Amino acid sequence: MRKIAINETALRDGQQSLLATRLPYERFEAILPTMDKVGYGAVECWGGATFDVCLRFLNEDPWERLRKLRAAMPHTKLKMLLRGQNILGYKHYPDDIVREFVRCAVKNGIDIIRIFDALNDVRNMEVAIDETLKQGAEAVGDISYTTSPVHTRERYVEMAKTLKKMGVGAISIKDMAGILDPKAAYDLVSALKDGVDLPVIVHTHCTPGLGYMTYLKAVEAGADAIETASAALSGGASQPATETMAYVLEQFGYEVGLDKERLQEVSSFFKPVRDEGLASGLLDPLVLATDTDCLNYQIPGGMLSNLISQLKMLKAEDRLAEVLLETPHVREDLGYPPLVTPTSQMVGVQAVQNVLAGERYKRVGKEVAAYVRGEYGQTPAPVKPEIAEKVLGDTKPIEGRFADSLPPIFEQTKKELAGTLDTDEDVLSHILFPGVADKFFEWRKNGGKATEEDKLPASPQLQGAAVAYTIEEAKSLSSYVSEETAAVIMTAVAAEMGVPVEMLRFRDIREA
Repeated sequence: MRKIAINETALRDGQQSLLATRLPYERFEAILPTMDKVGYGAVECWGGATFDVCLRFLNEDPWERLRKLRAAMPHTKLKMLLRGQNILGYKHYPDDIVREFVRCAVKNGIDIIRIFDALNDVRNMEVAIDETLKQGAEAVGDISYTTSPVHTRERYVEMAKTLKKMGVGAISIKDMAGILDPKAAYDLVSALKDGVDLPVIVHTHCTPGLGYMTYLKAVEAGADAIETASAALSGGASQPATETMAYVLEQFGYEVGLDKERLQEVSSFFKPVRDEGLASGLLDPLVLATDTDCLNYQIPGGMLSNLISQLKMLKAEDRLAEVLLETPHVREDLGYPPLVTPTSQMVGVQAVQNVLAGERYKRVGKEVAAYVRGEYGQTPAPVKPEIAEKVLGDTKPIEGRFADSLPPIFEQTKKELAGTLDTDEDVLSHILFPGVADKFFEWRKNGGKATEEDKLPASPQLQGAAVAYTIEEAKSLSSYVSEETAAVIMTAVAAEMGVPVEMLRFRDIREA
């Protein structure tokens, strides 16, 4: 009987996908000892948006949250998601910052680091993988799954072989949009199992309704582990339900090794959490629905909702059909990047600008210019020459890995902040999210006393619409933000946070 490991995502991707990562530690603390005894292959509980949201919205120290998780679940492997050279931020950081972050993550309790790059450029994963292994943790190499003329099974297998040479202990298929269909899953897992002698993990979402079938066919093809969310935080934009997949796999003769009684306790615990989210408006029923648009446009659900929000803010929602048609053309122009943070925001914003300007690439954001220049890594296919010329002009593209041009900054920053920030962890928080982290440090220093601004309601859904600034209000608050720029920034920040754009306050834009 072949055993299939089931990795639980409720504490990270489940709540990130459905509840905007807004669960404070104390809301799930009581169930952690039970989760520790279920028998999960691992619990993904950190990384992704959790770090940012802890500091920005929850007034929690993400490092302290990790230490508490470690103490509460001593018998379970704790897992995190890391964006390679981006770490948990949205730009590339110097190698010394990547290494220090990995060192501190492992020191504070992480056992497994799942490492990906938005462009599948393995050069941007190598330092994180190397340091993970040096710190004695498990490195999982993530393949960001997408479809295009250049994204073939053969290419994915070659990437997996390169990751194996770098030392990863497993290969993970990261299907962020839920577009990995059952047949493609069977074929890709089979190819990976034939081509690379490593365990294969599959991670998908239920957005278009394929997740359960995809997992079953992946297991049939030889997948060693799947990633699921406790039933109340599953489905829709989240993962398939842990309980359902455990039941189905056992029916087909696989061993899952989960304690059914304790699994039911976990499921029961999260039901009122879900119901509270629905009652407050934090959990929008739409994210629980099946949305097959991503199969037609290859656009993840979160990206689609933010395109709609951006157009509404510009009073151009009637142009959505044009934007949806333009998006795959922009993606093709830019070399078919996978639509995952941060490339999904770049492609979406550029598509909107192209449509509203009435001329393609008349206006180009600095992020797209940096992308074309090569700051985010090697594109899957070359950027179209005419686009590169229009965007870059006489600027030369980067040759080699962008991080090689970034000088180390950790020790210097630590020295400058000595006496103000006394731990390596705090220094890293400051480097990754300077404005947000510094505000949190001030709050912590004041004994957790909120400023008048902090006392404002966190979102219009939760406590009224008073803080849902319109673009016009945003302009009146800050002369340096134009209407168009404010819309783009608000949409991008909302996408990074995993929240509807209406939930952002203007101070969040300033800090971002």
